[in-house]
Amino acid sequence: MKRRPVIATLLLLFAFTATARDDRPRGTAGIFDYYVLSLSWSPEYCATTRRDDELQCARPYAFVAHGLWPQNERGWPQDCESRERVPDATINRLLPIMPSKGLIIHEWRKHGTCSGLGADGYFAALERSYRAIRIPDRYQRLPQTLTVDAARLRSDLLQANPALRSDGVVLQCAGRYLQEVRICLDRSLSPRACGRDLRNRCGDSLVLRPVR
Repeated sequence: MKRRPVIATLLLLFAFTATARDDRPRGTAGIFDYYVLSLSWSPEYCATTRRDDELQCARPYAFVAHGLWPQNERGWPQDCESRERVPDATINRLLPIMPSKGLIIHEWRKHGTCSGLGADGYFAALERSYRAIRIPDRYQRLPQTLTVDAARLRSDLLQANPALRSDGVVLQCAGRYLQEVRICLDRSLSPRACGRDLRNRCGDSLVLRPVR
């Protein structure tokens, strides 16, 4: 009988904590420090999470635009309040570099709404930053699996893009397989160093699945 007040108190505390967590603001549009341009290695996505009806996996894409993410020196804003939808014309324009309508809409809702830009302005910035990066020929047409030193991949990218900073490029892997290259840009889309909470997630050697 004596346990009931204790249990009731704990349940009330849990409910209050959950409510407080849900009510916290997730981000304020336009308040962030810099951008992260995420380039996804499409063959890895298609090998691990493929959906047969997706345009992305029906064509031989190499690096595609995953997103342009507002970022803070520590952490990032997301899901900022907005009722704006991505126009169909914008989606169609982006499909050659970001080949998934679902991804485009998701990236706007989660990240683009926090940019302080409208959907057209945000995706124009994404497209401009993506097209400013030169992908070395070696990684554009890859007919077979490639094992490469992580240092070599970073060096190749830096040599092809002299304006990039060595501390502004980070690699993301799942096990030994390359998933993404993330490039840090200031709010004017010029290269800069990444914040301290962005780290390389690859070992010394990594594997790129072939482009097919």
